[in-house]
Amino acid sequence: MVVHQHRRRRVRAGGVVLAVGVAVTVAALAACGGAADAGAGGGAGAGDGKPPADPAGAVAAVRAAADALTAAGSARVRTAMEMAAGGTRVTIRGEGGVDFAHRMGQLLVMLPADAAGKDEHRPITELLVPGALYMKNRGAGVPDDKWVRVDTASLGDGNLVTGGATDPLAAAELLRGAQEVTYVGETEVAGTRVWHYRGTTDLGRAARSASPDIRRTLEAAAKGFSKDSVPFDAYLDDEGRLRKVRHRFSYQNNGVIDVSSTTLLYGFGTPVTVALPPSGDIYAGKIAE
Repeated sequence: MVVHQHRRRRVRAGGVVLAVGVAVTVAALAACGGAADAGAGGGAGAGDGKPPADPAGAVAAVRAAADALTAAGSARVRTAMEMAAGGTRVTIRGEGGVDFAHRMGQLLVMLPADAAGKDEHRPITELLVPGALYMKNRGAGVPDDKWVRVDTASLGDGNLVTGGATDPLAAAELLRGAQEVTYVGETEVAGTRVWHYRGTTDLGRAARSASPDIRRTLEAAAKGFSKDSVPFDAYLDDEGRLRKVRHRFSYQNNGVIDVSSTTLLYGFGTPVTVALPPSGDIYAGKIAE
């Protein structure tokens, strides 16, 4: 079930907007450490389908994964974004659900503890809708009861990195630009048999091939990243649904940040409720950098 309210109010564009989200991922690098992968709940068992292993079939299967998710309707998701810069490595985790049919989702993003092991960051609630990211418990001078709205097309990474979790919708749509795909073999993800594919995706091609709701954000990423080619590992079940995908980004923000973003999908068909905040609950004041 999706509750979609149309009352919206934008925060200012430019440096303030960038500061809203980039700090979610980058500020943690100042004093935190750790590394991990995303975990998951179980899923339905796979059938007896055979994976396309030839190069052309592998490319077609990966590019069609986003359509298979739309047909599935919705899913639970877990995310892990591991970042490395200047010898420091941190992991930001997220958990929630996505309605692929209505292009909306909700994540609870957990920032890592500080270097002393003290958990000083409140979880950030993120609402994902076409063209926008809403965040609550953002910090940086934003009142606890207020939301911040970011136009994802204004972000240099199209919210592939900024929110601390790659938007699962965008993660799937990125695969529409898949090229040079190799079938690695059969394995399991959370007890489900899957087919493992490895390759690269072209940001520009993905943007041109993406569904209209996601196209603008991927176009922003295609312009903002220094490299168009993004390596990935994708794991598809025998219905062609994406069960797990890992993208590796190289992002510029006061130096090079290497990012490994993992999205895990399970519990297909689980109802997902997304209620956008009323305009009066959206903060439009100054955000500390």
